[in-house]
Amino acid sequence: MYSRRDFGKVALSAFPLAAALAAKIDSRIHGVRIGAQTYSFRDLTLGGAIDAMKTIGLGQCELFTGHVEPDLGRESLREWRLSTPMDYFQSVRKKFDEAGIRPYAYTLNFKDDFTDEELDRGFQMSKALGTDLITTSTTLTCAPRLAPLARKYKVRVALHGHDETSKPNEFSTPETFAKGLAMSPHFYINLDIGHFFAAGFDPVAYIRENHKKILVLHIKDRKSNHGPNMPFGEGETPVKEVLRLMRDRKYPFPADIEYEYGKPGMDTVAEVKKCFEYCKEALE
Repeated sequence: MYSRRDFGKVALSAFPLAAALAAKIDSRIHGVRIGAQTYSFRDLTLGGAIDAMKTIGLGQCELFTGHVEPDLGRESLREWRLSTPMDYFQSVRKKFDEAGIRPYAYTLNFKDDFTDEELDRGFQMSKALGTDLITTSTTLTCAPRLAPLARKYKVRVALHGHDETSKPNEFSTPETFAKGLAMSPHFYINLDIGHFFAAGFDPVAYIRENHKKILVLHIKDRKSNHGPNMPFGEGETPVKEVLRLMRDRKYPFPADIEYEYGKPGMDTVAEVKKCFEYCKEALE
C-alpha cells in the first residue's frame, strides 16, 4: 500500500519524458475534438485498443476501466483496487504517451457497494493516470459520497447517463442531471447523446442550454423510444446536428465515439473507423 507521500511522488511523475517526445495524433475536425471511449474496443486488449486508435487516427480517449483492471469477481476486484501500486497506472499512461494518444479521462463506474476506501482509491488511480477527470455511470445515492473526494483531489467528475428513465436512482433525465450538478461544483455532465435521445429528450437543445456544465459527449446513434443502437446514420439520433452545433458554437469539450451496435464477428476497428468517417463528413 502506498503512503500519501509515495502517492504524491507518483502523481508528480505521471507525465514521463517520453510524452514530450511522442508525435501527437490530432483528430480534431474543424475544431471539434473527436476521440473514442475505449469501451468501443472492449473486445481488444489495452495494447490492441491503442493500436486500433493509431490505425484509425484518433488522438484522445476516455480510458475504459476494462482496459485497466483485471476481470475478477467483486471482492477480488476490490482487493486489487486497494492493493495495486500506483506505478501500475503510471505505466498504463506511458503506453498512451508513447503512441501519441491522450487519455484525458478515466471511466470508473462508482456503485453503492463501493467502500469509502475504494472510492478514494479510484481518485488516486485517476491522478496516477495523469488526468483530473473521471467519467462515471453512478447513482444519485452514491454521487454525494464522491463530492468530498472530488474536492480533496481536485478532480472533476462527469456524470454519465443512460436511457433507463424507469430507474429513479439512475442518471437519465434533465432533472436527474440537475440533481447531480447541485451536489458539488466539481460535478459536470458526460452526455451520451444516443441514450439521451432514446430516453425521449432533445440532445441539441440540451447541449445549447447546458454546454457550460458539459465536459464530454458520447456520440452514438439510436432509435427513439429506447430503441436499439444503430450504425451511424441509420438511427434517429441527431448526430450530425450535434457535431455541427459543436463546430459552429466552438464548444471545447470532446465528442467521443462509443461503438455499441456491433455483433459478434464484426470488425471493431473497421466499424469505429466508419464512425469516425461519418463524423468527418458531418463536419465538412
